[in-house]
Amino acid sequence: MPSHELDYEILGTSAQSVEIILDPGETVIAEAGVMNYMTEGVRFDTRMGDGSATSMLGKLWGMGKRMLTGESLFMTHFSNAGKAPARVAFAAPYPGTVVPIQLAELGGKLICQKDAFLCAAHGTAIGISFNKRLGAGFFGGEGFILQKLEGDGLAFVHAGGTVIRKELNNETLRLDTGCLVAFSEGLDYDIQLAGGLRSMLFGGEGIFLATLKGSGTVWIQSLPFSRLAERVYEATFKAREEVRAGGK
Repeated sequence: MPSHELDYEILGTSAQSVEIILDPGETVIAEAGVMNYMTEGVRFDTRMGDGSATSMLGKLWGMGKRMLTGESLFMTHFSNAGKAPARVAFAAPYPGTVVPIQLAELGGKLICQKDAFLCAAHGTAIGISFNKRLGAGFFGGEGFILQKLEGDGLAFVHAGGTVIRKELNNETLRLDTGCLVAFSEGLDYDIQLAGGLRSMLFGGEGIFLATLKGSGTVWIQSLPFSRLAERVYEATFKAREEVRAGGK
């Protein structure tokens, strides 16, 4: 199904949102709970999956895939039911950058971390991509099951902190598993040991690194939410210990 053609505007700097401009009859699909606001004329409907499946069996299969990624079984479809252009805005539940990606320029497919997808033009199919490597399967954690976006329109992903776009030309890139946001299909993805035993135990960089090989595009985030949450927890725990030590 051809995707709807969307216009958009990225708002903000360090905590971005995206405002989608819908012409009459156009629809954008989004994860549940990411909508900020919408103007008059926009109507929304909660459905099972992305709407690409027409049969009941296809819808049930779509629900199963959503369950595997840990996402909600339902997605929200926002449509312009009016006669004039309307707007609807989306943002992730934590600060970061919104990245617009034209799927047609990537051969119609994009692989991304399961919590990276924000919204996309109607007609985009949102599925899953199992990593075939045993290393990624056993040690990659959430990286074992990735989301796959397929279509010929715009998709928007969210990343924490600053986003770095890397173009690989028959090259190898190693990065922290949490820093990977998305990559184009065709790149070889695996999870490998970070290095020697001392480096793994005392280096502070984690035991495993994601490895991407080949030619294609990679999007990297400078501040994964998991890393931010860990620092907040450590600061909160330390503050509580200091209060207890002071007898208060």
